[in-house]
Amino acid sequence: MFLTPGIFMKRFRLALPKKISMRGLLLRLSLWGMLLTTLLLFVPSPLLHLVSLDEWTINNGHYIGLGLLCSLAYIGALVVNFLLDEAIKYLQGRRVDDAIEEKVQLLDPAERALLREFFLQGSSVLTMPKDDLVVQSLLRSHILECIGNERHYAIQGPTADFKISMKARKYLNRRILRLPAGELSKEDMQHLIKTRPQFINNLAQVRKHAA
Repeated sequence: MFLTPGIFMKRFRLALPKKISMRGLLLRLSLWGMLLTTLLLFVPSPLLHLVSLDEWTINNGHYIGLGLLCSLAYIGALVVNFLLDEAIKYLQGRRVDDAIEEKVQLLDPAERALLREFFLQGSSVLTMPKDDLVVQSLLRSHILECIGNERHYAIQGPTADFKISMKARKYLNRRILRLPAGELSKEDMQHLIKTRPQFINNLAQVRKHAA
């Protein structure tokens, strides 16, 4: 089937990737450049003579060497940049872990009461007021994570959904949260209900009015 220029260009455009990363393009060019220049510099002369590249390689050896150095320099810079990014991520992760571990050992009663709500309600996600001081404290310490679903109430103020961060979960247990071991008795439940955060009841009333 004969392809007209218009049909050829249309198929060519469809074959191209939708988005080409400049860094990815340069990396591919560098890899190919490194491969080709290495072959030209280190392949034995008899083999180059078979493809009539021996004289050309000798005459342009300095350019080929420069191309190899440029390719190696770019790839080396990418490797160093990758290693630095990984090191920064690791250090940031360690800093977050240290902040969580330190905060967990210094939780005040209000913060413990808030975290107990996840266990008492048996839910991994709770709606809480964004401006609450306890919520903000646990958020800054990376113990809580805001996952969105923001709402604004005239009485309560802005709320959002929060969850305990994955890093913080390994540090939280019944002993840290002052939860009794085993099944909770009626006395235990009454004590825990009395110490619940005030906004829990406020949010329940706001939802009733909104309904």
